Amino acid sequence: MCRLIITLIAVCAFIAPAHAQAKKPNIIYILADDLGYGELGCYGQKKIKTPSLDKMAAQGVRFTQHYSGNAVCAPSRCVLMTGLHSGHAQIRNNSETKPDGQQPIAADTVTIARILQRLGYATGMIGKWGLGMHDSSGDPQKQGFDHFFGYYCQRHAHNHYPTFLWRNAQKVPLDGNPGKATGKQHSHDLFEKDALEFIRKNKDKPFFLYLPLTIPHVALQVPEDSLAEYKGLWNDPPYLGKKGYQQHEHPRACYAAMVTRMDRTIGRILDLLRELDLDDDTIVLFSSDNGPTHDGAGGSDSVFFVSAGVLRGFKGSLFEGGVRVPMIVRWPRRTQPGRTSDHISGFQDVLPTLCDIAGAKTPKGLDGISMLPTILGKGEQKKHEFLYWEFPGYGGQQALRMGDWKALRQNMNKGNTTIQLFDLAKDVSETTDVAAANPQIVERVLAIMRTQHVDSKLFPFKAIDGK
Repeated sequence: MCRLIITLIAVCAFIAPAHAQAKKPNIIYILADDLGYGELGCYGQKKIKTPSLDKMAAQGVRFTQHYSGNAVCAPSRCVLMTGLHSGHAQIRNNSETKPDGQQPIAADTVTIARILQRLGYATGMIGKWGLGMHDSSGDPQKQGFDHFFGYYCQRHAHNHYPTFLWRNAQKVPLDGNPGKATGKQHSHDLFEKDALEFIRKNKDKPFFLYLPLTIPHVALQVPEDSLAEYKGLWNDPPYLGKKGYQQHEHPRACYAAMVTRMDRTIGRILDLLRELDLDDDTIVLFSSDNGPTHDGAGGSDSVFFVSAGVLRGFKGSLFEGGVRVPMIVRWPRRTQPGRTSDHISGFQDVLPTLCDIAGAKTPKGLDGISMLPTILGKGEQKKHEFLYWEFPGYGGQQALRMGDWKALRQNMNKGNTTIQLFDLAKDVSETTDVAAANPQIVERVLAIMRTQHVDSKLFPFKAIDGK
């Protein structure tokens, strides 16, 4: 009997470490709202301080050619959640529904969260959703998330001091918030608190935390302790509200303070992972849903902050400035610190990448390719033949990235079919149209564009539907 007990103890001692190593990695995906390619220090920003994200880049991989799903909020997030580019995705433009919310994704949508939930992950979504209200098929809890806290509606998210937020389909009143420019409870701080609690609660099992923050989307609103860091640093004329949203006495200081407050939250999340000994077991990804706000909207100043870097265009545009976004990945002991990658990738790649990380089978028929070989710095990385965008908003646009070539059509709703072509290797700012000198490339671009558009009843694009 004694010999049997000793044998069992030895077997358990041998099995326990193997079982511990078999735990699936935790995944945290953080999404900024309207953060430009040039608004982080590690991407060249000179005025706004982002020490946590700069450190994260120094400890992980910084992508230089990563693209959002589209040029505005809802369609970009749909691409992210589903792995389908904007010619195949359900949501292709921002679209209000009554009495509030946006067009919901369908009940049978295969989302990242649904896949990971079926694998046994605890799944949480904290922040701004924008793909359907609590009483619709797009409710995040019907799309694979165990826990939801934040804004369902992106219009509701235009105030960082709302009178209420939502927690798992229940309205949560926020005391001290009169629904105006200031209040006692800033939504971003509440998201930070909830995210830290979610991590603590689920530390002993694999978890997926999707954290789509509302910063730095206007309105310009930030607690005074963050504003004080930037107030008085620059000439900063008051914003009087003539381009929408809330007025602000120090708009430039406020915008910078919002980005730095977001950065502080990311630092606190990384600190908690270390405190809970989850650092090595957790991959953290950071990006933005589209380019920076078009200059002046809501008091923003994308020109002053050089928010898009050297890139042309802002949010709403399929020029590089509207869709090329920061992307940083940190996974201690898995990623080589301080590496920069020029691998061409997009939001459609996130779902297959997370499937690879979690050991899930990637659904068939997606437009994305796993980026895991690039993240780990080993293995063969498959490459896209092209990245494709279409956007019926802002005049109607199509775009294609094919190697170093970038093709673009604008004002399609007015009958324009002209292709502009740019060689990004020589002209990343898209200043010189070389279409006339490269007719064969233009023909190839047009052929690909024709194959990548699938007509949508929800979001008709008459310039190309049925053609």
